[in-house]
Amino acid sequence: MQIAVLGTGMVGRAIAGRLEELGHEVTVGTRDPQATTARAEADQMGTPPYITWADAHPGVRLARFSDAAAAAEVVVNATNGSASLEVLELAGADNLAGKVLLDIANPLDFSSGMPPTLFVKDNDSLGELLQRAFPRTRVVKSLNTLNADLMVRPDLLPEGTTVFVSGDDADAKATVTTLLMEFGHRDVIDLGDITSARGTEMVLPLWLRLMVALGTPTFNFKIIR
Repeated sequence: MQIAVLGTGMVGRAIAGRLEELGHEVTVGTRDPQATTARAEADQMGTPPYITWADAHPGVRLARFSDAAAAAEVVVNATNGSASLEVLELAGADNLAGKVLLDIANPLDFSSGMPPTLFVKDNDSLGELLQRAFPRTRVVKSLNTLNADLMVRPDLLPEGTTVFVSGDDADAKATVTTLLMEFGHRDVIDLGDITSARGTEMVLPLWLRLMVALGTPTFNFKIIR
């Protein structure tokens, strides 16, 4: 499958690298490929420069957001939530039309420092904002309740855990669920339409506090029923 991963950060790299390993044709989208590959220093979070990661993943292409989206069957939004709308506008509504958009982003607001709050919540969600902005795109919210490593390698934990999907289109959710199963997830709960993304996005304040309390981001939720 041809998949575009929008975003060159930790989440985008984790998703793109795993998809390449699974045999998919992967293109990472960025604003300016030349500028992205020219960076030689780690970012403020300590993430190594993209070119270092790219050298270890020669099968992954790098392209502008619009070119990556145009060639893809499935698009993954692995951007910072505050930039997601802008990035998808750069990708282009026509390039996204009819395609499945796996939205991993969270609406985190760091304007008042740590811990962040959410810039949309309760009666709306980032997933819904994206669906309204791109009505011809089939948005599916998933994987936003766990860290990048566990998104693609859930077997890093000693037992199975739970992930969720939210979206208006049943076929799009089925496509995303297939990818989740390829990653190794076995318990995927369909929460319903895209409004149910409100619930998983509002998990983030709890997730952040658990990370501090546990001293690690390597954990996930398991729904026992």
